[in-house]
Amino acid sequence: MLHGVDVSSHQSSFDTDGLDFVFVKATEGRSYVNPHLAEQVKRARDAQCVVGFYHFLWPGDINAQADYFVSKASEKAGDLLAVDWEQNGEGTSPSNAEKDSFIREVKRLRPHNKVLLYCNRSFWLNHDTTSYAGDGLWIADYVPQGKPRIEASWRIHQYTDQPLDRDVADFPSRAALLAWAKG
Repeated sequence: MLHGVDVSSHQSSFDTDGLDFVFVKATEGRSYVNPHLAEQVKRARDAQCVVGFYHFLWPGDINAQADYFVSKASEKAGDLLAVDWEQNGEGTSPSNAEKDSFIREVKRLRPHNKVLLYCNRSFWLNHDTTSYAGDGLWIADYVPQGKPRIEASWRIHQYTDQPLDRDVADFPSRAALLAWAKG
């Protein structure tokens, strides 16, 4: 298993020691950009980590959100792209169709990047009806690393949020993750 973290504006700095990959929140909706995006990506690249970008999806204007996301996430071979599908601060969430449409639109806009679905176990088991995760599922379930309580195949497992979001990826080496990401 490879080790990584995912960060947002709440983690203006983070330690890259022992990390193989870093996901950085890039955007949310159609107007928010992480103010620490550039420095967080630089820190991850300087540590030679595989870099991923994620977008917090809101209901509505799915194509506009996809356009906005890819306009803010750098376009580099081997970078990963993900949609964060969960309940927002207003208590609403995008539908299955909106989640699926967003993933498909990002894949259309960035055909050479892998696009993943991030969601928690509850969303996967109780809200998802299509099981569409693009190129891979990134599942949040706070149990021992690499042992999420789902039957579906997964690529990344977020296993804790203390002191920050920590993840493992189901790849034998960083080179294998990078080869998959570029493939």
